[in-house]
Amino acid sequence: MVVACAATEQEPSTMMTTTIGLDLAKSVFQVHGVSSEGQVTVRRKLRRGELVSFFRDLPPCLIGMEACATAHYWARELSALGHEVRLMPPSYVKAYLRRQKNDAADAEAICEAVTRPTMRFVPVKSAERQAILTLHRTRELLVRQKTTLIRAIRGHCAEFGLVVPQGARRVFDLLNLMREASSSSLPETAMVTMEMLGAQMEALALQIRTLERRLLAWHRENQTSQRLATIPGVGIITSTALAASISDPRLFRSGREFAAFLGLVPRQNSSGGKDRLGRITKKGDGYLRKLLVVGATSVIRRARTGVTPSAGWVQSLLERRPSRVVTVAMANKTARIAWAVMTRGESYRAMATV
Repeated sequence: MVVACAATEQEPSTMMTTTIGLDLAKSVFQVHGVSSEGQVTVRRKLRRGELVSFFRDLPPCLIGMEACATAHYWARELSALGHEVRLMPPSYVKAYLRRQKNDAADAEAICEAVTRPTMRFVPVKSAERQAILTLHRTRELLVRQKTTLIRAIRGHCAEFGLVVPQGARRVFDLLNLMREASSSSLPETAMVTMEMLGAQMEALALQIRTLERRLLAWHRENQTSQRLATIPGVGIITSTALAASISDPRLFRSGREFAAFLGLVPRQNSSGGKDRLGRITKKGDGYLRKLLVVGATSVIRRARTGVTPSAGWVQSLLERRPSRVVTVAMANKTARIAWAVMTRGESYRAMATV
């Protein structure tokens, strides 16, 4: 009885496959296909080298995948074969998993989720947009490594009484102070170690500047990025990240929905007609959220000391709420403005101050 069922799963069905759920992996992929009547037509595993040939032999159908690693690459490859590919957030697919987690169950859940009329899909990114995001991720990694080196240099030098004021740029003054120190206060062994760390830090700083120049060149060629840069608190780094990440802003019905996608809205635990709001959800793209919060921090700082278009709004909030809450509110507002700029194809226009 068990052997007969296993053989049935391996044999292809005579019914035409219209919808497929594809569970991605590094080497072994799981396919679950159904017909227009909802009957299972295919359920099998595929090696990486077999995937393209398998879908090439199939008639055009709807393919659902989770928006995870390599998803955009496979979406482009399968779309080139004539299939309709839709990507979904993994958290949205999880609700359709009806039994214990495994590759076959995941593929079945993806196959069911992709046909839901209320499902939200992730637009497929082009290779160019993914390349720009690679620049961002690499720059972020190098900045973290540079920060680690700065902390190490400061900590080691402090053990020998060499201290300079705070600030990343001050570390070069610390290196000069170290080179001028006498051998009695700073042994030669420590000097060699500090020189090695200093050389690595300078190399990282050069690589970061190289990546930023590439981002600047792409920014000057991309109209959306240039329009986003007109928003207060949005610089070249944030504008290029937004332009490369959000390929179709019209997938969001409003700026509030876009801010919710980035996790800049309160977490709700409401029931019985009572609204209970907590901290922000922190869902969506954490990198974009961080850039918007950092930019909002600079806007808040300028609003406190000078006259800006949003100074009155910011100061009124600061009178009632803590500064970090106001910063997140400003980031939420910036996200809504960014959605409007991308959707309408217009530059930011500040409200006239009275």
